Amino acid sequence: MSRSLPLILAFFAAAAASLFAALLFGTFPIPALQVLDSVLFPAPGVVHDVIWQLRMPRALAAFACGGLLALSGTLLQVLLRNPLADPYILGVSGGASLGALTALTLGAGAAMMNSAALAGALAAIAVVFGLSFRRGDWNVYRILLTGVVLSTGLSALISLTLVLAPQAQVQGMLFWLMGDLSYAGDPSWAFLVLAGLTALGIAHSTRLDLLGLGELKAQSLGVAAVPLQLGIFLSAALATVAAVVLGGAIGFVGLLIPHAVRLLGVANHRQLLPLAVLLGGTFLTVADTLARTVIAPQQLPVGVLTALLGVPGMLLLLGRRR
Repeated sequence: MSRSLPLILAFFAAAAASLFAALLFGTFPIPALQVLDSVLFPAPGVVHDVIWQLRMPRALAAFACGGLLALSGTLLQVLLRNPLADPYILGVSGGASLGALTALTLGAGAAMMNSAALAGALAAIAVVFGLSFRRGDWNVYRILLTGVVLSTGLSALISLTLVLAPQAQVQGMLFWLMGDLSYAGDPSWAFLVLAGLTALGIAHSTRLDLLGLGELKAQSLGVAAVPLQLGIFLSAALATVAAVVLGGAIGFVGLLIPHAVRLLGVANHRQLLPLAVLLGGTFLTVADTLARTVIAPQQLPVGVLTALLGVPGMLLLLGRRR
């Protein structure tokens, strides 16, 4: 723990800096001291409204969404014992995307779109779970194959929906598919999900470490593998659903962040899970700030920025590690 303490403090500092930067930068210029004063001593006015009603909810939504994706990716990589596993490998993103795009095609509002996305994600989870868990038999390879096949089929239906959708709605659909936090709303519920799942993962971190050695090895060391795997699956699915409903289909975060933390020398899940959550939240907050400011007043899909920022960083880390 003493070795990872400086890293934890650095990640907390980076998270605080990313949130402050999200409040500072925007089309309406606000000096740093005025931002700090409005945060510590809220008073009615234009600055208060910009910070507390516009920038603060979006920054917190970005942080919660990034943390959820990073948490889900970390859990799925230990569950599937596959370094390429990410939150969308189970078809959750495809189901949510199909539901949301169908609602948009029918002219539904934001609330109905989120409900349709939630229904699609839950349906995808039910299909994967129903085909993978039979009579107490849990096979991680069956989960992986089912998720990949389902994702492929849903991608085809999403493409068909984009082709058939009215031209005026296609841009909004593409933004949702690449991530859009403009309509995230109150992220309090997402932070509750994130905190609960992170605490649960830390509580079972030793069992996660043993499961990472292999299912048979974990069972020989006294771990009830099937209930643990079921819990990981449900936790990762819940985190993914929350992230997708909050910010759309934002890619790359769940794949990149767990590996980035591991490349920094962290392998124990007691440290890996909270560090991944902090780094994921920081990363997506920075990406979203750039997405809404780099060519302001026009906004970019945040998923584009996560790839543009994440790929060079990941390649740099890989190049520096032996």
